Amino acid sequence: MDNETPKITQAMINAYDEYTHLTLDRRRFMEKLTQLAGSGAAAAAIAPMLAASGAKAEIVPANDDRLTAEDVTYPGANGTTMKGYLVRPKNASAPLGGVIVIHENRGLNNHIKDVARRMALEGFNALAVDFLSPEGGTPADEEKARQMFSSLNPSEVAANAEASRVYLAGITGANGKVGAVGFCWGGGTVNNFAVKFPGLNAGVAYYGSQPKPEDVPAIKAPLMLHYGGLDERINAGIPAFKEALEKNGKTFEIFVYEGANHAFNNDTSSARYDKAAADLAWSRTVAFFKKNLA
Repeated sequence: MDNETPKITQAMINAYDEYTHLTLDRRRFMEKLTQLAGSGAAAAAIAPMLAASGAKAEIVPANDDRLTAEDVTYPGANGTTMKGYLVRPKNASAPLGGVIVIHENRGLNNHIKDVARRMALEGFNALAVDFLSPEGGTPADEEKARQMFSSLNPSEVAANAEASRVYLAGITGANGKVGAVGFCWGGGTVNNFAVKFPGLNAGVAYYGSQPKPEDVPAIKAPLMLHYGGLDERINAGIPAFKEALEKNGKTFEIFVYEGANHAFNNDTSSARYDKAAADLAWSRTVAFFKKNLA
């Protein structure tokens, strides 16, 4: 490789997506990546570029003096205790809307906490929820965290999202309105949350799996749906979801960012991050929440 930056192809990105969302088998992923890269050494250099890096997790410092941030616990569904990271703007002049930030299938990590801080700087009370709380919380080992998601029941996850909404709506300085934004696994969770609980005031799903068309009539919240144009796995579900939303008269917007991959918003993954798409999607998300949570 001789100090050259390894070339990452779309096939490599697709293999990583298959590994992290379907197979969860690192050995097979590395074998496939070695075939695509041409050597084990090249694969070893490329794999970290496909993965998310905790070293790149802060855009807004954890000690930003414009914000108040704290770890919190609160009652979840069915007697569980939920953990979260609550961030609020300092010196707000009026009660604020709340935004639940829902993580990818890595759990509540530093990147998602950073996203919560970004949202708080936009003028919201932001709560990044650890949906692995019923399993003891997000572990430091990302591989272990991903494996833990198979034990979560979607209905119980939605119930804990609703418990998080109730908590966030009731904190000091809240105006009672709460939206949710989620990424990857979290995007699918936002969609399911909107199906299961009518109290959600707005939902934004980034490249999230779609609910069944027959479940769409139950949705009450306005939705904003962001997709990467190259994300064939998730995008296969767009037509049926869009048709059901239109047929049932739901309020929604769909944006597909051409040339962007799954996880294009995650700035800690250098191979998949797309700054132009991420910035545009974020500006649309913030405007959507300001419209619906004021």
